Amino acid sequence: MLLTADVGNTNIKFGLYQGDELCFKLRISTDARKTSDEIAVELFTFFQLRGIMPSQVDAAIISSVVPKITQPLREAIHMAAGVKSLVVGPGLKTGMELRIDRPETLGGDIVCGCVGALETYGSPLIMIFMGTATVIGYVDRGRAYRGGAIAPGVGISLDALTNNGALLPAVELRAPKSVIRTNTVDCIRSGVMFGTACMLDGMIDKFLAEAGEDCQIVATGGLAPQMIQSCSHRITYDENIILEGLRHIYLRNRK
Repeated sequence: MLLTADVGNTNIKFGLYQGDELCFKLRISTDARKTSDEIAVELFTFFQLRGIMPSQVDAAIISSVVPKITQPLREAIHMAAGVKSLVVGPGLKTGMELRIDRPETLGGDIVCGCVGALETYGSPLIMIFMGTATVIGYVDRGRAYRGGAIAPGVGISLDALTNNGALLPAVELRAPKSVIRTNTVDCIRSGVMFGTACMLDGMIDKFLAEAGEDCQIVATGGLAPQMIQSCSHRITYDENIILEGLRHIYLRNRK
């Protein structure tokens, strides 16, 4: 079995594959203070709860945007499953060319998400990541990543608004029934939810204009399902696309 790990700023998402089937998933909080022993205990407990023998795991691959946790995670996986992990970065074959100024600065999650979407949906591709930041990337018909745009994530934008507005309350992120609202809480929801959807639609229009052709449009991230419901463009949501990209990258690099 292949263990995949996507380390984000908020969560670490694990996926366990048997062949091309994603059998089990686990999400734990990203905490750079955790030791390798603590992470190993969480992984080992996960294996026990799912009835998985550690010896069934014969390979692992990691994508990480939190460098401080990458090595402890590698050590934890080795302790829990006895395998050495590949780490997405320079030197690994991805099947996607990076035609940007400094390829080494592109986050592993962006690489993996785009690779997963290319293998699943094809190219050209507009890939949207809705996490701590909202990232939109473009991959051309020749499977070359051409760049993209980065905006503050929805959660960051909402926190900045409510933390800096003395009279503005904290709100739950969900779209109201209509844009024009009559109370403060729903007005904030309208501005954040519909405003983000309009931003995505507008950015997709600009990406399509520069690309000069129709593209597959795929989104991932915890808030993506809510957001794309309010978009006018047809956007495919794929919760596991980064894990799927990790699987494909592993297959290209296994010995």
